[in-house]
Amino acid sequence: MKANINLGSVSGIKIKVHWTFIFLILWIILSEIKQGGNTKSILFNISLVLAVFICVILHELGHALTAKHFGINTKKITLLPIGGMATMEKIPESPKQELLVTLAGPLVNVIIALLLYFIIPVKEFMHLNFTEALETLSSFTVQNFLFYLYIVNIALVVFNTIPAFPMDGGRILRAILAIKINRAKATQIASTIGQFIAVIFLLIGLIYNPFLIFIALVIFLGAYGENQMVHHLALLKGHTVKEALITKFTTFHPENTIKDVMDSIISGTENNFVVTENDTVIGLLYYQDIVENVKNENSLVRDVMNTSFKTFNSDDDLNKVYQLIHSQKNSFFPVLENGKLIGVIDAINLNEFILFQPKLY
Repeated sequence: MKANINLGSVSGIKIKVHWTFIFLILWIILSEIKQGGNTKSILFNISLVLAVFICVILHELGHALTAKHFGINTKKITLLPIGGMATMEKIPESPKQELLVTLAGPLVNVIIALLLYFIIPVKEFMHLNFTEALETLSSFTVQNFLFYLYIVNIALVVFNTIPAFPMDGGRILRAILAIKINRAKATQIASTIGQFIAVIFLLIGLIYNPFLIFIALVIFLGAYGENQMVHHLALLKGHTVKEALITKFTTFHPENTIKDVMDSIISGTENNFVVTENDTVIGLLYYQDIVENVKNENSLVRDVMNTSFKTFNSDDDLNKVYQLIHSQKNSFFPVLENGKLIGVIDAINLNEFILFQPKLY
């Protein structure tokens, strides 16, 4: 089963829904049946959830289209059972831009809530006592549907503005801090606060709602991961590929056999290789492809190598390399200088280079 189902695209941004979304629909159906619900109640609740996720898509489009205004493209928006996620090419480094991009999401929900406020008699609902409200809202009417949607959008604004980095509120906090202090330090502070809030969510979840445990883990790990990435990028700023490349490496000719490559792996420490012909890089041999062909050890390298690959120049910025290495399945790249192969770079070597850099704070 595919991880994501395509729903279409808006302004070149792909909209996808994760297949686990099906479990949310099934859970709604089973919960309604367990509580004695009927077809009408099931359809009402499913429709409400779908409407909420349309609001979530609009929220994420708010982020994405604002980012596009600043020249930052969004690859896709993915809907998950816990919400939506916009996958941008990068996070704006300008604090003011990040602030505007982040605020755009919750602002969309504020606008939706305001529109609903003028469409439905919200004040009438608010003046009802608990018993009257329970009785009124128990019927499956369009007015009740819109009122629930109004409440959900208010809740989305409140929840997303909690300063739990990397949620919207945490990004707003990071952007404000980054106006006065450097981005790496601002990220560390926002990340620490986010992880503290995640621990609170975890404790509440253990007592009241297991769903909060999952949210807590997503926030905690997300805060840790982005803080580490921003810290690494700050350490690499101003450094070039030439400073971190591997200069002692093995190359193979397309007429070599897989047996030759296997012997090299066993006798050394390398497991990815560059394939050259007449001093020109024509392919790469990845470890996984070699393993998959061990039974065909007499096969030629040219039959196994990958001919679609990315190269770096020796004077390329290491920040660029870092972001590409951590977004690709295969993190092994040839490095050229004046068109000539002078080395290779991979995730392991880049991480080692980072370890040897002076601490920022």
